[in-house]
Amino acid sequence: MADLNLMAVFARVVEAGSFAEAARRLSTSRSAVSKAVARLEKDLGARLLNRTTRYLSLTEIGASVAEHCSRMVSEAEQVEQLADSLTVEPRGLLRVSASVAFGTLHVAPALAVFLARFPEIRIDLTITDRWVDLAEDGYDVAIRVTGEPPPNWVARKLAPVRRKLCATPGYFAQRGVPQSPADLVRHNCLDYTRSGEQGRWLFTGPEGGEISVPVNGPLHVDDDEALSQAVLGGLGLGLLPTFIIGKELQRGTLQAVLSEYIPVERHVYAMYLPTRHLPSKVRVFIDFLVAHVGSEPYWDREGAPRAEVSFKSGEGG
Repeated sequence: MADLNLMAVFARVVEAGSFAEAARRLSTSRSAVSKAVARLEKDLGARLLNRTTRYLSLTEIGASVAEHCSRMVSEAEQVEQLADSLTVEPRGLLRVSASVAFGTLHVAPALAVFLARFPEIRIDLTITDRWVDLAEDGYDVAIRVTGEPPPNWVARKLAPVRRKLCATPGYFAQRGVPQSPADLVRHNCLDYTRSGEQGRWLFTGPEGGEISVPVNGPLHVDDDEALSQAVLGGLGLGLLPTFIIGKELQRGTLQAVLSEYIPVERHVYAMYLPTRHLPSKVRVFIDFLVAHVGSEPYWDREGAPRAEVSFKSGEGG
């Protein structure tokens, strides 16, 4: 029987399209790759590749062999993933991308507890609002606020994103408290430009149905944390997520109004690429985040202290 390692090298050459690129991916030399393919051809008694100075092409038998070799490599990788997903102690580098506000306020502060619990895991955390490509950018997990996750990713809900229409007590003392969405036309409405149509806020009314309200104000900003600072400075009203201003609402630094009118709700998701065997480092990290946030997010539990995190790994996908 031909050497399985030689078959794996041949599959990588076909995948890469050249000996040089295959060598780079395998962390070996071009000559070693070329010799491995030559040995496989000798063992099989057939030419697999047509070689010229410019390119490689598969022979007829080489195309058939490549299909089987690629399948073999794929199966071997799945075996490794299965072993990793079932390992007792999750380990290895976990690459995570998290949105700026949620990642800074709720993911980063929890990592000390997580890494103390799983000392064999190392985390590479990227804080960015740029929508990353999990496959191309090489991330294991992406944590994002969205209304609709990509259909080709697995998405697990971490928390609802509840926005409150709020301002400081001082602002309301000076400008009055709006009694209906129609009153917003007389207020400084600070607009978050990533939420949808600029200059228009969408609500669901107490009896259902969407209400679209035109708004105007002196500030348009693309960052929720910057918006919250402007609202806290007394500049005007803002639709702010409670995961940012939960403490301010509890302390009375900010006051919410028109609570019966609910802004269009989105969610925080932990997302990863579909795989037959989810690596254990990914599984325990997402399980941890779900437990950390809680069934009712801790920032929405009025007056409740932050609970100690506890969870059982494997409760979700």
